[in-house]
Amino acid sequence: MKNSPERRQLDCLGLGIIPLDFLYTVKRLPEAGEKIDSVDICMQGGGPVPNALVGLSRLGMNCAVIGAVGNDHFGELLISELTNEGVDCRHILRKKRPSAAAVGLIEQGSGRRTIVLNRVIEIVPRDLKVSTLQHPRIVHLDGRDIEASLKLARWARKIGAMVSFDIGSIRNDVSALLPLVDHLVVADEFAFPFTRTGKATDALRKLSGHCAGSIVVTEGTKGSTGLEERRVIRQPAFRVEAVDATGAGDSFHAGYLWSLLNGFDMAERLEFGAATAAIKCTRPGARTGAPTMRQVRQFLREDPGTYA
Repeated sequence: MKNSPERRQLDCLGLGIIPLDFLYTVKRLPEAGEKIDSVDICMQGGGPVPNALVGLSRLGMNCAVIGAVGNDHFGELLISELTNEGVDCRHILRKKRPSAAAVGLIEQGSGRRTIVLNRVIEIVPRDLKVSTLQHPRIVHLDGRDIEASLKLARWARKIGAMVSFDIGSIRNDVSALLPLVDHLVVADEFAFPFTRTGKATDALRKLSGHCAGSIVVTEGTKGSTGLEERRVIRQPAFRVEAVDATGAGDSFHAGYLWSLLNGFDMAERLEFGAATAAIKCTRPGARTGAPTMRQVRQFLREDPGTYA
């Protein structure tokens, strides 16, 4: 285990769902009603925020997580995995409910996947004791527990910390959170339906009416587009042989946040995020595939400008 997080500044405090992922690799995604065999299986902790925190920890950042798991074996496993990755888990609650779980089917070769989430546990505002929290440089949210997210975002702004928000699919309850966000990084699956557009630049323009901070729209293999101080910046995805795209967006967030906390500009953040996501896609598992700093730097040296 890494050194105790108490010994240094807390870089990132995350709040989000903490599920256990059961990931099955299949030769092709099945049709409705069809039974097929898997070629591999992977069981590990998941969730956008925990995955991003693991990625940040591997890049050398000091991270802590707020969330809830069940008072069961899966809950113990989820906490153990995060702790072993150097993420401070003292603010994870054990509730008398089953831990959240997700089942994913991953298509071999393409990396396409289908995910089913069983979410039976949540964080509510009264669970947050902000007076006990170490002050971070940035708070990272997935917005699943919207009222708790609002409370933590307001606290972050009060203490002078930045707020980042990862949203990967359309949800109708996030509008109140957007004005509190300094760095909004969203997948096209959210951006296009939410803004009723089909183009990243149009989505960025409309999202800027909700969020005054920096905004990024990610489009998988098409890359990402960022908006900062009225400047639009495009970053293609790196061309790699994909094994599993699960957690690619979370790795992108880790790279983006690491770059942000190290003073990089938007173009550099997008490139570093693209590199961390690309490396992750060459390996199975959302967390097992997250790269180290050495691996990212080696990748950028060996593959500069190798874009999809």
